[in-house]
Amino acid sequence: MFRGCTVVVVVPAFNEADKIEATLGAMPAFVDRVLVVDDGSHDGTPERARSVGDSRVEVLQHARNRGVGAAIASGYARALELGCDLVAVMAGDGQMDPADLPPLLMSVTDGAADYAKGNRLAWPGVWRQMPPVRLVGTVVLSWLTRAATGYHDLSDPQCGYTVLSRSALLAVGPERIYPRYGYPNDLLARLSDVGARVVDVPVRPVYGAAWRSGLRPSRVIVPLAGILLRAAARRAARRFRTPQQPSCESAS
Repeated sequence: MFRGCTVVVVVPAFNEADKIEATLGAMPAFVDRVLVVDDGSHDGTPERARSVGDSRVEVLQHARNRGVGAAIASGYARALELGCDLVAVMAGDGQMDPADLPPLLMSVTDGAADYAKGNRLAWPGVWRQMPPVRLVGTVVLSWLTRAATGYHDLSDPQCGYTVLSRSALLAVGPERIYPRYGYPNDLLARLSDVGARVVDVPVRPVYGAAWRSGLRPSRVIVPLAGILLRAAARRAARRFRTPQQPSCESAS
């Protein structure tokens, strides 16, 4: 537990057999449950996850690859079943420093936010650590996502290192999360829809010397554009509606 709150960590993983054991081995002791969601891997990722021998670890499996957003949604749904107070997301590839988890959790337990997300752009020396192509893309998407969601103080929307309160997750509904790469932008838009408070927390960017992106710009630009356009349209429509928007705190 962390400050009296039960903490579940969702670990989406696709073909991370060479990294998943180290990721799970570094999981902080205060984490109550760890949900590894194997998204149709074919390299033994689920078997490696089970082999760590940590009683906190539960492995969920998708029969086929459905996308990182779908994997996280499955983890979120299971976390709600387990009665979690806080749900964190840490990728299975070891690119998220466990030392950054407490500050993310504290932002929610202290009452400052319903959703705390990592911001690698706020980390000292990020310009030397983040690959240039990823850095440029992150800056551009920050501008676009701020405009679409109304969260004008946020940066690095693609950072998947996050903590979400139970009430905010119930208000959003895990089943509505976009299933693939654009899920962080979609989730921010849905949090905006329900009036959730969102804050950035500096986190360390972790990239090895052999890092390379598996994303093809041609396959993500159109879906991301659609997500952001829909978010902007919903936000514009809210300005012309008089009924009060539901708040996260109304969910239980």
